[in-house]
Amino acid sequence: MDTVTSHIRAVEFTSSSDGCSPVLPALLDQILESQEIGTMIADGTYDTRRCHTRIIDRQANAIIPIRKNGRPWKEDCPTAIARNETLRATSHYGRSLRSAGPDTTPEAGSKRRCNVSMP
Repeated sequence: MDTVTSHIRAVEFTSSSDGCSPVLPALLDQILESQEIGTMIADGTYDTRRCHTRIIDRQANAIIPIRKNGRPWKEDCPTAIARNETLRATSHYGRSLRSAGPDTTPEAGSKRRCNVSMP
């Protein structure tokens, strides 16, 4: 979703038994390469190396809370460096900053959210 215009930029439906992170590449592929993505906001189910890599490949900023059991990744690429910075900030400031992310309240419907902000 483009958070400025509220236009749906990409959509993918999955069953409750499917994970969200495997569909992120297909979601991003629905947005033309010529269309810049400013920020990708998603919940902790997208905290995977594959998702972070695809977001950085699109030259977007990822706002994804680290999973509660998240550990630092070996810093062998920009993806791991950026994600480890988020982990360090979460450890320092606490998980309460998570409320600034996508709406995951029961009233919001689906608990899994992924928003894209276009510049």
